[in-house]
Amino acid sequence: MTSTELWRRSARALASAYAEGSTTPAEVVGSVIEHAARVDERLNVFAHRAFDAARAQAEQSTLRWRRGEPLSPYDGVPLTVKDNIPVAGMPCEWGSRVFEGRVAPRDELCVARLRERGWVVLGKTNVSEFTLGRGNVSTRLHGTTRNPWDPALTTGASTGGGAAAVASGVGPVALGTDGGGSIRWPAGYCGLVGLKPSVGRVPRVDGLPVVLHDFEVAAPLARSVADVEALLDAIAGPDPRDRASHLTPAAAGPDRPLRIRYVPQFGEHPVDPEITASVDVVADRLRALGHQVDAGPAPHDVATFDAHWPTVGTAGLAWLLRGHDGWRDVVADIYPPMVAHGESLSAVDYVAALTAFRGLHLELADCFRTTDLLLTPVAGAMPWPADQLAPPHQRVFTGIANATGVPAISLPGPHSPAGLPIGFQLIAAFGADRLLLRLAAQYEQAYPWADRRPVPPPKDTP
Repeated sequence: MTSTELWRRSARALASAYAEGSTTPAEVVGSVIEHAARVDERLNVFAHRAFDAARAQAEQSTLRWRRGEPLSPYDGVPLTVKDNIPVAGMPCEWGSRVFEGRVAPRDELCVARLRERGWVVLGKTNVSEFTLGRGNVSTRLHGTTRNPWDPALTTGASTGGGAAAVASGVGPVALGTDGGGSIRWPAGYCGLVGLKPSVGRVPRVDGLPVVLHDFEVAAPLARSVADVEALLDAIAGPDPRDRASHLTPAAAGPDRPLRIRYVPQFGEHPVDPEITASVDVVADRLRALGHQVDAGPAPHDVATFDAHWPTVGTAGLAWLLRGHDGWRDVVADIYPPMVAHGESLSAVDYVAALTAFRGLHLELADCFRTTDLLLTPVAGAMPWPADQLAPPHQRVFTGIANATGVPAISLPGPHSPAGLPIGFQLIAAFGADRLLLRLAAQYEQAYPWADRRPVPPPKDTP
């Protein structure tokens, strides 16, 4: 690998190279920035570039490594941050003209923890407006983000900019959020690993206003399981300002073959045949690894979830936009009806939804007494044109993990006949994040995907 291709390396490989002295953070960040300039015109990854600041951070990291005083093994590793996570001194616009030009006064805690360990922030990645409702990343403020595997298609949402960045080599990892599938959908459509941790695993402090109750978590996105773990280790752990964060450490899980329920369909929601075929192969592969995989129904009442899921998001959006005069003139057309629905809800409706989700959590907890993991598709639909809204059946598999607080991970499965990535999802009991990562690492070792990458643009691409 030439010095100009350092952007291809994983976070773990970069950490090893820094420790060995075979390259420096300054060289790596320079390579990634040069590469980013070639791909961003085609994919529209960034909402805000911070390349000058990143170069300066990388120079400081290089000096620390030369002195033998790195802040962590990952000091100098570059990453991107989703534009709904505040980074001090950078715009934090939430994909909307409502917040255009707003600059974050401080880092959200997860960003502060990364900075303390020397990770280098390349910039803020493009995001769906308010991270709600669209299924794609296409906004009036920053335009449309495109899939590196086929730029005519969507990345999924709402961490689409981060997924496009990682899949195309603009940093080995991205920091995003997942409030209903927003890490896992883009991971599935871009051939990546995306973890939605248990609620409380990563504390939320100094972030944007909370519009999704406790459903949205800060989450890592990467090309490998090891890199997801590296980012999770940097941002996880309790903080006294977030009472939900005082979880016991995640256990590795039972040392035996796992009991996995394969749920190919939630209720009557359709699934595209290419996706079913891919996840069927995954089920067979897990059996080949020695695990017990049996097909079965969804362990929760799908109709109850469907009935109550829109309540929290629409009520939260209506609350968020109160006092913002003129918001109707600058937001996308889908949002006024969402706000109207949110404004029509009563406190009784909201409590009914939260009570329903607590009941769904109990249903999953009962399932996990005799089942270690659930296997499902990540999405019900193959990717669609980048500037169009998602088909309704796209999003059916992921929100249950957010509504109940349990961890879930998206991993690359066999590609479609047309060569597009297809993801599958594993869901575990509350707190069993390490069990997910352990099986994910086993699967990756047996069925690696590191050599499956989208073709980068030619070097003379602007």
